[in-house]
Amino acid sequence: MTTRILLVDDQELLRMGFRMVLEAQDGLEVVGEAGDGAEAVALTRQLEPDVVLMDVRMPRMDGVQATRALVDGGSRSRVIILTTFDLDEYAHAALRAGASGFLLKDAPTADLLSAIRAVASGDAVVAPSTTRRLLATIVHQLPVAETDVDHPRLSSLTPREREVLMAVARGLSNAEIADELVLSEATVKTHVGRILAKLALRDRVQIVIYAYDHGLVAPGN
Repeated sequence: MTTRILLVDDQELLRMGFRMVLEAQDGLEVVGEAGDGAEAVALTRQLEPDVVLMDVRMPRMDGVQATRALVDGGSRSRVIILTTFDLDEYAHAALRAGASGFLLKDAPTADLLSAIRAVASGDAVVAPSTTRRLLATIVHQLPVAETDVDHPRLSSLTPREREVLMAVARGLSNAEIADELVLSEATVKTHVGRILAKLALRDRVQIVIYAYDHGLVAPGN
């Protein structure tokens, strides 16, 4: 099965570099390129790629606005935000808008390929290492929220699902959660799927954002 990718960056040389790396891999195909968010939205609707690699700071429409437009428009394409350390606030905003994850532009090739394949697989997860990077580089910027355990969606979770949610928010993988809670990985995956459905979230990174927004965990905890 071929994973179809749209590259979005206002720098042509960067797009060229990503294209060379991706098209050298079996099962990956770059179906188009866009130089700004508005063009990215139009091409995504036209080409329906599996994954959109989206820069954040671009002319006309930035990556956050483009991601929100795609998600609100019902696009099934998954967005991975490409960022640098000094643009963490943009990555956080894009994750809130519905992006499936983020990568640093200078991430190792193996991390890029792993993230693309994980998101494209329909597993609705971002590699735990990426989630941990989110915790390390973005979460500390968030204000401490008041705990909202009575939120209607949150109250629909079972006690075990809440335990799994908290573990995901700490950046643990399914295997680590299974070991900590003495469960099978299959059971953990089932719990994660139910959490996503009940909270109307897209993936594990969104679970992290949700947990911090509702005061279930705090920066540095």
